[in-house]
Amino acid sequence: MRLGVLDVGSNTVHFLVVDAHPGAAPVPAYSHKIELRLAELLDEEGAIREDGIERLVGMVDSSMRVAEDKGVEEVLPFATSAVREAANGEEVLKRVQRETGVELRVLSGGDEARLTFLAARRWYGWSAGRLLLLDIGGGSLEIACGVDEQPDAAVSLPLGAGRLTAGWLPGDPPTAESVRALRRHVRAQIARTVGDVARVGAPDQVVGTSKTFKQLARITGAAREADGMYQKRRLTRQGLAAWVPKLAVMTTAQRSVLPGVSEGRARQLLAGALVADGAMDLFGVEELDICPWALREGVILRRLDQMDGVQ
Repeated sequence: MRLGVLDVGSNTVHFLVVDAHPGAAPVPAYSHKIELRLAELLDEEGAIREDGIERLVGMVDSSMRVAEDKGVEEVLPFATSAVREAANGEEVLKRVQRETGVELRVLSGGDEARLTFLAARRWYGWSAGRLLLLDIGGGSLEIACGVDEQPDAAVSLPLGAGRLTAGWLPGDPPTAESVRALRRHVRAQIARTVGDVARVGAPDQVVGTSKTFKQLARITGAAREADGMYQKRRLTRQGLAAWVPKLAVMTTAQRSVLPGVSEGRARQLLAGALVADGAMDLFGVEELDICPWALREGVILRRLDQMDGVQ
């Protein structure tokens, strides 16, 4: 069947059309997305601004037209931390439903971690052993670890690249003092989770998902996205640590011309690098593999499992 996944994330609103059936990998058929950056479109009270709501409603509406045009049989709509944590999140959800007919399912941080972990587990298989997953989104950092398809530990922290950039890194480039302050904050938050995750056992393989990890891997020498999803890509702690001070003194315009870095994500790259560097250091990770599948694929796989009678 043809499924549509509407992912209202903190950075991007992405409607992905896939051809899928139980027991097979979902095959992308069409992609429709915009970089809305909801995590940055907040007022002083932490509510999503009117311009952000209007653009979100318009994107949801256009996605439903795409679904009709592409013959989608079922749409799986969900929202993550930007809507979940907005002061007016409930109002935003009601308005989207009233104006488009779409009821967005709000995923908890734990849901995000578990579904992304499922996607990584299916991609790498059982031979990966105990898997440690790190995922840096626009609004949150997800950490999960385990030997099965359901992780033994799943944590979500408010350390998304968009959120941190808006709240901690004014200026272009930001001051050295603000970078140090953010670095301390990030590491203090992650350190609180290390013991809980470590108790489930040392990982046999570490993977990173999300656009942030893909871009960091690319600037440190990994293969281009155009080389295909089956190309192995890795990010090393040594390579990342060498780039963090360089990113800290670059302007957004300078970052945007780095290999693999989009103009819309360039401003957030430093915050994402600080989170990745802190997580890899505190969890003792010298290198990690970049997983092509993430939350959207996890949502699709869980739905296919339900169709096939797997709970």
